[in-house]
Amino acid sequence: MATAVEPRMRPWGADRLAPYPTVTHRPHAAVSLDPDTQLGIFTDRVGTVVDMGKHGTSKGTETSTTTNSDSAPDQGHDQDSEQD
Repeated sequence: MATAVEPRMRPWGADRLAPYPTVTHRPHAAVSLDPDTQLGIFTDRVGTVVDMGKHGTSKGTETSTTTNSDSAPDQGHDQDSEQD
């Protein structure tokens, strides 16, 4: 007995696809790790160190607060962040 073959359905996400962005060529060819500083060392194709710029660091803290601890507690929290 022959069975009917169901047509293939198009995947739901296929309509959401977009072309890849243009390619950006970076000035470095290799990255190694400095064992003393644990930082990456970027070098070009002839071995010259390339400066890749700096990036910032950030630090966040969060504290929990509780009031009315003898019955149903009312809880909240505070958030703080610091960036350089």
